[in-house]
Amino acid sequence: MSHELQTATTELLQRLIRFDTVNPPGNERLLQEYLLGELTSASFDCELLGAEPQRPNLLARLRGAQDGPTLCLLGHVDTVLAHPAEWTHEPWSGDVADGFVWGRGALDMKSQVAAEIAAALALARSGWRPTRGELLICAVVDEETGGALGAQWITETHPDKVRCDYLINEGGGPFFEYDGARRYGVCCAEKGVFRFKLITDGVAGHASLPKMGDNALLKLGPLLERLGARQPSYAITDVPAAFLRGLGEDPADPAGAVRRLAAADPRLATMFEPMLGVTFTPTRAAASEKVNVIPSRAELHVDCRVPPGLGEDEVRRAIAEVLGAGGDGDGFRVEFTEQVVGNGSPLDSPLREAIDGWIAEHDPGAVTVPVILPGFTDSRWFRKTFPDCVAYGFFPHRHQSLLEAAPLVHGADERVDVRDLGYAARFYADVARTLLG
Repeated sequence: MSHELQTATTELLQRLIRFDTVNPPGNERLLQEYLLGELTSASFDCELLGAEPQRPNLLARLRGAQDGPTLCLLGHVDTVLAHPAEWTHEPWSGDVADGFVWGRGALDMKSQVAAEIAAALALARSGWRPTRGELLICAVVDEETGGALGAQWITETHPDKVRCDYLINEGGGPFFEYDGARRYGVCCAEKGVFRFKLITDGVAGHASLPKMGDNALLKLGPLLERLGARQPSYAITDVPAAFLRGLGEDPADPAGAVRRLAAADPRLATMFEPMLGVTFTPTRAAASEKVNVIPSRAELHVDCRVPPGLGEDEVRRAIAEVLGAGGDGDGFRVEFTEQVVGNGSPLDSPLREAIDGWIAEHDPGAVTVPVILPGFTDSRWFRKTFPDCVAYGFFPHRHQSLLEAAPLVHGADERVDVRDLGYAARFYADVARTLLG
């Protein structure tokens, strides 16, 4: 079955890439209608539901004879833009070359959609039906701009149609090596967003007389220097603690673990250190609207990401640690512009057991480790609407490593190893049989 699955997944991914679903504008309907036809032909009960006619979400279900859990295989079919001049192969070609499928969405995330659906089609066409519960395929639109027409809309507007007990989405899976062992990250949580502005005040004046006013923009300089010099101290919550233990490291010594990760490969530290606490990244500055006016106010926008379980209090403590407490004595004020707490699922569950068992069988000696995604995915909408749903990000790669794949996401020459398409599709088929019978 493995070779046939690899071929089927590869061909399906090629077709999906050839639908230009760059968001905005998305225009996912033609792709969704194609998938609808494939799944309907394999006896799935299918429907398209959308807030906009050209941007429907696809639901397909295969029901069992007895009551039981619902396993949802989730994926989004929109992509970010691509500039063909930067690519070796045209980004909507779906070319197979050098053992890879090339194109926008080859990693994020038409490949996982293809593997999930190819696995579901193979199961259904073989005559398999769940012994208990149901298998739900959910292919959504609009993830790349936040999910307002996709996962957010469908979980809020039609929750009974997407209610599930287990969910597999993007966010983890490619292997990495550390301390002589292979490890697969299972994305169990996603950081929250606590963006804020640092505001400095001064006195306006004519720019031809530099000392006439009090330039608020210059007061951002020391703040930028401090932000560039360090991050807040580590704050180890349950997922990073389990991650460090999975590496054979001591959660009580995160700084030592980061040093050893960096010594093994600096890219590992770059990838994983943000899991270990609150992070600050300055991204925008604004001051005078006119070039000849000394600004009386300046703003520095900071993108702040916060592990699940931590919130505004921890962010304010981190600001005080790195920059000072704010107020008149420190020369700046803090104003939050966005506050979204992180989200996560239990580290231990029947789904995690199924993942661990499958990896042990198919990559002997390898293990899984829980990870926090520094960004966010559509899993957050399912966790918010269905608090008891166990949602993980997992798209296993045995051949294309995390360090090889990560730089290609949203970048030029995005591509996926065809062997990993078959590997992942086999996993989705097997995990459905394990959980649903």
